[in-house]
Amino acid sequence: MMKTLALSAPRQNPEPVFQPNNTKIYPYLLKGKAINRPNQVWAADITYVPMEKGFGYLVAIMDWHSRKVLSWRLSNTMDADFCVQALETAIQDHGCPQIFNTDQGAQFTSTAWLAVLKNHDIQISMDGKGCYRDNIFVERLWRTVKYELLYTRAFSDLKEVRKSLIQWFDWYNQERFHQGLDNQTPNEVYYQFQAIHQAA
Repeated sequence: MMKTLALSAPRQNPEPVFQPNNTKIYPYLLKGKAINRPNQVWAADITYVPMEKGFGYLVAIMDWHSRKVLSWRLSNTMDADFCVQALETAIQDHGCPQIFNTDQGAQFTSTAWLAVLKNHDIQISMDGKGCYRDNIFVERLWRTVKYELLYTRAFSDLKEVRKSLIQWFDWYNQERFHQGLDNQTPNEVYYQFQAIHQAA
């Protein structure tokens, strides 16, 4: 109907970035795997951030067991640099995971991204093509941050988005209770486990 009337949606999704045909794809390592401790598996994904004029891009790195957002970055381009910066910050602040899972996007199959994982002996896992459920916890994060923050107002620029996201991610990690975590916060689950094992 909209096409017939020559109408378009007020917000269009940005164009996807396609990867080269010679990109190396790694197998999905998490099928049937029990994930029962922090830093066992990390995951990352990118989503777009709508603004008054155009789009920004947000990458987040999450610990699967605790759902804690370990690091995030904003960018006005879809190159790999901002993803690599987020990855290096997460490793610097929290150590290394055993496995890192992403989709097959160009940023996560880039030489720069894979080099960081290989240099730290981190096992590389990738979702099956089109299998968004393989990275379900990050997908749920996107749904939450969009409907609780990003879609609630019109942001003028990335500086404004960044300021709001700093507060939001602090709240998410420190105060937001998760049913799947026995109504604990991501920080409680992440740091409790570490405290118990340091004391043992």
